[in-house]
Amino acid sequence: MPRVLLIEDDPSVREGVELGLRRRGHVVRTAATGEAGLAALREFRPDLLLLDLMLPGMNGVQVCRRVREDSQLPIIMLTARGDDFDVVIGLEAGADDYIVKPARTEVIEARIRAVLRRMETPGSGRPAVEFHGDLAVDRAGLTIAKSGERLALAPSEMRLLLHLTTAPEQVFSRQQLLEHVWEHSYHGDSRLVDACVRRLRNKIEDTPSSPRYIQTLRGFGYRFGPL
Repeated sequence: MPRVLLIEDDPSVREGVELGLRRRGHVVRTAATGEAGLAALREFRPDLLLLDLMLPGMNGVQVCRRVREDSQLPIIMLTARGDDFDVVIGLEAGADDYIVKPARTEVIEARIRAVLRRMETPGSGRPAVEFHGDLAVDRAGLTIAKSGERLALAPSEMRLLLHLTTAPEQVFSRQQLLEHVWEHSYHGDSRLVDACVRRLRNKIEDTPSSPRYIQTLRGFGYRFGPL
């Protein structure tokens, strides 16, 4: 089972989530502060990070940015308010998904599995490596290179790019992307998609404000190309 690091300052939430995940077979390490969490990260080497947004001292957004400096570890942020402006900042900082507290353990478990599935090799039957302009998309190795230089993509960024490149020029609505990339079957939060698109553009586009690869069709959604 996946190894999970939980950084959460509320003792009742921390203990409840830890107990629920342990009962489902996860190996769980917890920390009450961002600083302690970063120290545990190096020692524990988790498969996924559950990160509270509102931490004392170094907050969740700062922790997320620090992790993203040298790691593409899957990150799910925990927040007490789904409409909080800081959610957007957290997603922009590199989080792959977020959960509004309080949340049942089965909901957290489902999100963990969904995020980790984004790191699996898609069985699409397509060529292992595809070339789109300056981008080389290696579906078998789950790597993306631009002009020969490998790019570091978070799981949600990788999955989004792989999905868009399966059908160049096809327009996908935000809801379709939520269902296919994030596995949110209900009417989900388009902020996940928009934030991930912005992060991805910053990595693959020469001019993110005038994208060549991931294009917006206002009122409809996003498409890949034409190049």
